[in-house]
Amino acid sequence: MATSLKIDDTLKGRVQRLASQRRRSPHWVMLEAIQQYVEREEVRESFKEEALASWSAYQETGRHLTGQEVRAWLNSWGTEVEKAVPECHK
Repeated sequence: MATSLKIDDTLKGRVQRLASQRRRSPHWVMLEAIQQYVEREEVRESFKEEALASWSAYQETGRHLTGQEVRAWLNSWGTEVEKAVPECHK
């Protein structure tokens, strides 16, 4: 799929300088930037959807962990007394 992209002269110059410094083409730099942006935004959207699903499940069931319970569990990671995942409760 061919797509054109219009950018102002200042940004075009910055892309060209960076491409030269990296010994890459401007096309490669722009493609890399777009790929990284899309991947980052997909992760962000996935996180948001997971958070909304968690909130919905909490509203339906009331089951949760407190911040203190989670911190105690996480602080035990990598120690000799590593704790199991705590059980959710109402």
